[in-house]
Amino acid sequence: MPRLVMKFGGTSVANVDRIRNVARHVAREVAAGYDVAVVVSAMSGKTNELVGWVKDANGLYDEAEYDAVVASGEQVTSGLLAIALQKDGIKARSWQGWQIPIETSSAHGSARIAAIDSANLDAGFRRGEVAVISGFQGIHKETGRIATLGRGGSDTSAVAVAAAIGAERCDIYTDVDGVYTTDPRVVPKAKRMERVTFEEMLEMASLGAKVLQVRSVELAMVHRVPTTVRSSFDPPDAARPGTLICDEDDIVEQQIITGIAFAKDEAQITLRSVKDSPGVAAAIFGPLADANINVDMIIQTVSGDQSTTDMTFTVPEADYARTRTILDQQRETIGFAQIEGATEVVKVSAIGVGMRSHAGVAAKAFRALAQKGINIRAITTSEIKFSVLIDAAYTELAVRTLHSLYGLDQA
Repeated sequence: MPRLVMKFGGTSVANVDRIRNVARHVAREVAAGYDVAVVVSAMSGKTNELVGWVKDANGLYDEAEYDAVVASGEQVTSGLLAIALQKDGIKARSWQGWQIPIETSSAHGSARIAAIDSANLDAGFRRGEVAVISGFQGIHKETGRIATLGRGGSDTSAVAVAAAIGAERCDIYTDVDGVYTTDPRVVPKAKRMERVTFEEMLEMASLGAKVLQVRSVELAMVHRVPTTVRSSFDPPDAARPGTLICDEDDIVEQQIITGIAFAKDEAQITLRSVKDSPGVAAAIFGPLADANINVDMIIQTVSGDQSTTDMTFTVPEADYARTRTILDQQRETIGFAQIEGATEVVKVSAIGVGMRSHAGVAAKAFRALAQKGINIRAITTSEIKFSVLIDAAYTELAVRTLHSLYGLDQA
């Protein structure tokens, strides 16, 4: 029988009534002839509550014990869903990450999946069981300790399980009915896309779209797992198809620009009059990398006499103060005259594989933004996207301008 993985997020399993609704979605796919594995998150708000308890108990907590506590939220959900399915006459059993097992690295709180042995799940399918799997977690083989995958890790669990069992598809159920050309709350004319490529979804997820976790998209792309974003709030007997994330070859007609994403959690740092000599960039970005601070946009402007340079780059807003502290500590080594910064900035990005074969796509956007009086602080480009850093006050105007410019209002 073909195999299917279904993943349900926290809002989809927020209470017992919603878990019963999830059971009806699962029953539909069982009736359609699939062997089904379901990956579930903790009930909405439960992980935050568990994290709060850990911090109340000890602000300097042991990371392995932290994982033991926060992984329990998914255990509750998986057990409840198995019980709900059994009530509906469907064979089901719950699986914790360590029981499958899902083997991970030892980085508690942000572990990466190393391997999944599907033998236990295979045996369950032969018995006619639905496998209800606790997402977000696995086990480190050497220590035997539970390790969690970081926030959003249930998406990653689902795609990894789909790859391991050879699933036909991985359906990610959430509180939206698919992937939109941009945030409908900002642009009411935003459209749900029927299909989007793995590469485009990866860019959108990393550039501010919150529909899927970045690592889950990476896994889907590497293992070529067709992944669908669907709504769990659709009636189980009339569920809409959602958005399919797939290979570029599976999309017949591709637009130049597929979507507009924006990220509000950005901060800008500028170092003035940095000595222009070999090793300076390493002196700036090496300590930031050691502190696990992700640097994104980088712009370097050399002075007229080519003896000094101004260096501008962006970091996550949450790391802004820490970044300034680290750079101040390295001031003598780097040799800059002044450090400046801004936190009221936003990164707006346009994504589309069609950019590969069309010239002037970004220039068209720069002209349109200039006509709206929007100043661009920084620019980065890649093969299928470009991003601009602008003042936060112009976010909605910029997103709406680009969405209309590339014809996404009529998509």
